[in-house]
Amino acid sequence: MRDLIFAVWRYRFFIGSSIKNDLRSRFIRSKLGGLWMIIHPLMQVLIFALILSEVLKAKLPGIDNKYAYALYLMAGMMCWSLFSETISRFLTLFVDNGNLMKKMAFPRICLPIIAAGTMLVNNLLLLLAIFAVFAALGHFPGVTALWLPLLIALTLGLAAGIGMILGVLNVFMRDIGQVVPVILQALFWLTPVVYVLTALPDRYHEWFRLNPLYPLVTSYQNVLVFGKPPLWGELGWLCVVAVALVLVALVVFRRASPEMVDVL
Repeated sequence: MRDLIFAVWRYRFFIGSSIKNDLRSRFIRSKLGGLWMIIHPLMQVLIFALILSEVLKAKLPGIDNKYAYALYLMAGMMCWSLFSETISRFLTLFVDNGNLMKKMAFPRICLPIIAAGTMLVNNLLLLLAIFAVFAALGHFPGVTALWLPLLIALTLGLAAGIGMILGVLNVFMRDIGQVVPVILQALFWLTPVVYVLTALPDRYHEWFRLNPLYPLVTSYQNVLVFGKPPLWGELGWLCVVAVALVLVALVVFRRASPEMVDVL
């Protein structure tokens, strides 16, 4: 573990420049550039908000704003987009960088760090856009929004741990790359992002609360929309799980790294 930390520190400038180049290369020929990182999730939020707020005439308890569902959706989507996009990125990370791993001599742990850094920058840009939209809609989050850095770190750590394990397994079993997007799509609808849990029959509430993303998404919505603190009781065990997953992912990655290069 100490060797991994030293390796990351020695190659910190390589990691930083790689994150910058990665972000630049994705939009180098685009007129709007990095704005597409913000436009995509916001457009999805607006579509859901239009359907739920206008077509279904849904009401959101606890907030007096005619754009309540748009606010609720943006808060939930901020968490979900970081979680799902990080897993999707890590899932194909080693397969996509197979040639780089073969041709260049550098610590392989740099690849997950670069991917996580890129996802973090994307999410911070989305956060700025969401705050701007909140202000335009007349909603200003309170001091509870100061908990966001901890929630973002927990989301990124949880997703990175899961994603790295799946990314290593995907090198040896490519079917995983086909199954995970289906699971993520199902998980999205099992998480209260586009609906309020209280809108469901009471008998389903306990089942939905078993979803590990439930306290995380709800905490984002609490601090950004309702002015409430995060669900620390439920998030406590999730922090332990996230740390354990990251440690397991590092062990799996370190042991499988030589074989991955041969397979790729």
